[in-house]
Amino acid sequence: MSEPRWLDAAQQRDWRAFVDGSVRLTEVMDRDLKSRHGLSLSEYEILVRLSEAPEHRLRMAELAEHASQSRSRLSHTCSRLEAKGLVKRAGCPGDKRGVYAHLTGEGFAALDRAARDHVETVRAYLVDVIAPGDLAALGRVFRAVIARIDEG
Repeated sequence: MSEPRWLDAAQQRDWRAFVDGSVRLTEVMDRDLKSRHGLSLSEYEILVRLSEAPEHRLRMAELAEHASQSRSRLSHTCSRLEAKGLVKRAGCPGDKRGVYAHLTGEGFAALDRAARDHVETVRAYLVDVIAPGDLAALGRVFRAVIARIDEG
């Protein structure tokens, strides 16, 4: 077995900053959405994905992929959103096994309210604290990360 390619001190510092910062930023966004709007970050992400989809609906399998959730986790999250009246699920015409998730009018209104506060949180803790060039670099970095993961 070959020796791992260990990180040097600078790489380790930057890796740890990424891990700590991303976890803490996610916690801040989740806490803010829950306290202000009664939505978890994962619920918010589902509402966003549905709002951007044609007819405000997606097949559950496609939604799971876009929302970076397992199908099982997505099912539980959608059940909570259904109980709140924000999403409804219905069968796919012509595909007895397929299920669509639909954003309701109430769900769209809840998303609109939450998005106004969420964007301020994203600005306050990320966009406004780094240089525009660093934000562009961050976007390039994670598009490359996503591409590598998708290859693999």
